[in-house]
Amino acid sequence: MDVLFDPFGGRWDDLRDAAVLADEHGIDGVWLYDHLSGSVHRAPHVLECWTVMSALAAATSRVMIGSLVLNVANRDAGTLAVMAATLQQVSAGRLLLGVGAGGGASTPYAREQEALGRPVPSDPERRAAVATTIEVVREVWGGTSGGTNGFLRPDPAPPVIVGGFGPRMAELAGRLGDGIHTPAGPSLPRLLDLARTAHERAGHDPAAFVVTTSGDPDDPDLERLGVQRVITMVRPPYVTGVAQLLRVLGRR
Repeated sequence: MDVLFDPFGGRWDDLRDAAVLADEHGIDGVWLYDHLSGSVHRAPHVLECWTVMSALAAATSRVMIGSLVLNVANRDAGTLAVMAATLQQVSAGRLLLGVGAGGGASTPYAREQEALGRPVPSDPERRAAVATTIEVVREVWGGTSGGTNGFLRPDPAPPVIVGGFGPRMAELAGRLGDGIHTPAGPSLPRLLDLARTAHERAGHDPAAFVVTTSGDPDDPDLERLGVQRVITMVRPPYVTGVAQLLRVLGRR
């Protein structure tokens, strides 16, 4: 089981202590959303994802650390590649690099981009940006640029997990990514089939494709579908939430 720390309205010391508690008591991974303005969820602030992930890498020793998911509009792709390679080294190989297209113009999340003077492109343009980001990241990690220009290479490369809610992003996740994050629900089997088929057609092993979702870790349907990481959200106060979750797990 993994936990997602909802960063809206949270405080670093509470989140750090909760992550250490999770690390010490068998939770498998910790994740954070990537947002910049607390106002999109009517919160006074939001903790910035990558800064917190980096700090958690130093504060913990065992749990995997993931972004659920990075909006590719927030960071230059080449810079992100070096950031991820660095965090992979700091964490001793515990990074799960989740990336996604960000919210469209009709969502509340467009406001945080607009407030920074950024355009909010159409769905096809945002999907294309995800594809370009993945391609650039992989090139910096191990392509000709990484080989000649001194960019830090991660060892091993962290899995790139693509956030997807529909068939086009599922296909992209399978074709270019190492995994997919998609919500549990009636569409999950179809999306996973699309992603795994695209992964195999791209010449990769579908059995190695990473699947993460939200839901009940005891749900037999998730296990049957091959979901490797089931994520439960924890809101502030985080230590209290993780302690309650551990009590539930102890009773199962």
